[in-house]
Amino acid sequence: MDDANGLLSSSASTKRGRDPIFAMLSKCQAAAAAGADVVNGTIGALLEDDGSLAINATYVDAIKASQAVDVAAYSPLAGLPDFNDLLVELALGPERPTLLDHLSARAMATPGGGGALKLTAANLVESGGVVLMRDRHWGPYLGFLGEAGLGRRTWPLLGPNGADVDVKGFEAALQTTVSEQSQVLVWLNDPAHNPTGLSLQAESRADLLEAMVDSALEHPKVGHSLMIDAAYTLYADEPHGWATTLAEAMDAGMMWPENLMLLWAVSLSKSHTAYGARCGGLVALHPDIEALDRVYEAFAVTGRGTWSGPPRAPQSAAVGVHEDAELASAWSDRLDVLTDLLARRRTALLEACASRGVSLNPTHDGFFAWLEHEHPSDVVDRCASRHVYLVALNGGVRIGLCAMPEASMERVADVMAEALEVVG
Repeated sequence: MDDANGLLSSSASTKRGRDPIFAMLSKCQAAAAAGADVVNGTIGALLEDDGSLAINATYVDAIKASQAVDVAAYSPLAGLPDFNDLLVELALGPERPTLLDHLSARAMATPGGGGALKLTAANLVESGGVVLMRDRHWGPYLGFLGEAGLGRRTWPLLGPNGADVDVKGFEAALQTTVSEQSQVLVWLNDPAHNPTGLSLQAESRADLLEAMVDSALEHPKVGHSLMIDAAYTLYADEPHGWATTLAEAMDAGMMWPENLMLLWAVSLSKSHTAYGARCGGLVALHPDIEALDRVYEAFAVTGRGTWSGPPRAPQSAAVGVHEDAELASAWSDRLDVLTDLLARRRTALLEACASRGVSLNPTHDGFFAWLEHEHPSDVVDRCASRHVYLVALNGGVRIGLCAMPEASMERVADVMAEALEVVG
């Protein structure tokens, strides 16, 4: 008999395996329930030092205080107009006026940043093609690609001598893809990359943008889309770095190819600590508003056929917070506190690891740090035996700074050093 007594389709029958993050979280929770003194570095949400969820109450309280109509009524398929305007503001920041002097913008609400990923995968590459991404990336990317009938092509996370970008690797992957496909889509999680915490510097952003522009100019019949996955960007030192890089390029006379579109996947999950509200969106820039209108028409049809419509109350609450000067200031102040919490944890871990000879990857911002290793499962299992719980992913170990108190970093470094000595 076929898989599940013949009930699953052939494509569904390949969907196997348990998410490694939730599997290790379960082990950690079981150990804690048995009385063990655990350090939980598996969770991808920001926790206070006492283990409770860190909350930006200004936004969460605004959702709780939503008007009945915002809870009960449908949202427009593309989202509330005021919320879509806010999405543009969150993506572009202070560079918005400069960029919109040259370019048109469109935005659409989605259920979290994942919805934005879904829209691009479903519409910007032919089925059977590949999407470009760095070789260290958020694991669920592959699920979005699989559902769209797509594969991936990667380039190295780091360049020669530890540079924060491998420009030649990117250009090679881009050139290969251009020769095979009628559309090219790049997913670039930056700044505060998941799972490493790496943030590209200004020169590296400029190099990648230049590579995309040059490729689009050289291949005018191939569509080029660069999507910045901005899930963690508001916790970074340069939260709107890509908008700045783009504005500088425009001011320097960059010729914008008609076959190039830049997009931002915006998520309120992390920046507004409302993971379960599933609120986010997709912002795009292009000089031709008619082209953008046609793209977003396709996005809206995909959204309608996937999630029907985005939740309305979280959108309305976000608009209310950001349009009220006092509420916006309170939200921003709390964001600063949480950003500082992450920075102190990262500094403590880096110093503790350096003193013990544990070489972490370059890590700057956001929720995570990363230990590159050929046998990550062995390292993680050894750490778990000492009740420090981390996550083994392809090519290394994800360390959830967002979930671990600053006072635990010495212990985490000790346990990782021991694990590396044992595993080799």
